[in-house]
Amino acid sequence: MNKASDLSLINKFKNGDTSAFKEILLTYQNKIYNLCRYMLGGTHDAEDAAQDVFFKAYQNLNKFKPDSSLYTWLYRIAVNTCIDYRRKPFFESLFKNSKEGDVFVVDQPSGSPSPEKLYESKQIGNAIQLALGRLSEKLRTVIVLKEIEGFSYEEIAEVLDVSIGTVKSRISRAREELKELLKIFREQK
Repeated sequence: MNKASDLSLINKFKNGDTSAFKEILLTYQNKIYNLCRYMLGGTHDAEDAAQDVFFKAYQNLNKFKPDSSLYTWLYRIAVNTCIDYRRKPFFESLFKNSKEGDVFVVDQPSGSPSPEKLYESKQIGNAIQLALGRLSEKLRTVIVLKEIEGFSYEEIAEVLDVSIGTVKSRISRAREELKELLKIFREQK
């Protein structure tokens, strides 16, 4: 979606047409969920975080200032929400509340062409996820936004409210740390 159509939807929402928010949700839900999944690692926390992002966006859309794009505004909310989620104790992310009480949750892998391919891709994914998890919040955030979400340096700077130079140096440090961490994981195999 482009900035003009985003602004049109925001204006409709501000004028009382709450159905405009549904269009915003449909446009950005997959991108926000994917960002949360990469930032948090687990699909259950990512689902919860993405819901929180849109809840916060709904509550604050009337305060949106058009000097930034809706896209980067939502991503800023998502990044901050994910940082908050990462601060909660690890064991909380393993449980999901239900009417019957806490239930242990294990993410189930999707079907794959062969057990060998599944194992190989899972090992690579686990190594990357572990490496991402060992990066500082600042480095993890920039590398996810750049390499996974495909943001430009300018967009990342806007989302994080830092200079482009800071973004570039953090990405460089994150790549170096990831390279070293993945090398260590490979040697441990």
